[in-house]
Amino acid sequence: MAETTILPAKWDVPQSLRARLSKQVGRQREIVDDGHLLLVLHAVPRLGDRERRGQFFWRSPDGNWSSNELGSGVGALSKHIDTFENAIVKLDRQAEQASSVDELFDVLGRLAPVRRTASHLYQVLYQVRQSFPEYTELINARDRAYGVERQADLLQQATKNELDLAVAKRAEEQAASGHRMAVAAFRLNMLVAFFFPVATLTAVFGANLRHGLEETAAPWPFLVLIGIGLLLGLVLTLVVTKRPPPSRQ
Repeated sequence: MAETTILPAKWDVPQSLRARLSKQVGRQREIVDDGHLLLVLHAVPRLGDRERRGQFFWRSPDGNWSSNELGSGVGALSKHIDTFENAIVKLDRQAEQASSVDELFDVLGRLAPVRRTASHLYQVLYQVRQSFPEYTELINARDRAYGVERQADLLQQATKNELDLAVAKRAEEQAASGHRMAVAAFRLNMLVAFFFPVATLTAVFGANLRHGLEETAAPWPFLVLIGIGLLLGLVLTLVVTKRPPPSRQ
């Protein structure tokens, strides 16, 4: 008979159990059928994964454990949890070495699916322990799964706090930069206002007025013109910088 599920063909599981699966992994869950226990779990999500990769653990009625990739025995489940612990340790180091907001966002983006998968893993193992208290070999796996979920939660919160701090620092730097630009623009406007009358007068009358005193009184006419322009510029500057009266409530 052709294989209709993604379980290994050599597994001697009931056909009724195979019939409850398809070619898709689906959500993480436990399946019980005629004394057989099947754990349908997910591998650690990798960057760029579009589909969930299944990890299957089968406990036969005689208490023997098998997995589709991690070997036999209940230690295979322990190896599966090891992959989550290693992934979180790697992300923790990446978060510690992050020096920019983009790098912190990258850590959170990688951590979110790992944390979600680890949380569902713990829920499955917790439910199995509740349903089958006689399966004492699952106690350690359940407790380790809880530890993995807790580590992921703490790392996510710490990374978010670091990200908030980095964003606040960047906002403060941008505010300081904006203030410096506003001060520079204000000073430039003051210079423009101060010299505007001079520029206007010289544009209208020219800088070399012919008044008959070029030879006998030079350069006094030009200096008088500049003085009048500066005086008008000072008056205009005082008008521009005058504080508005306080508003009445």
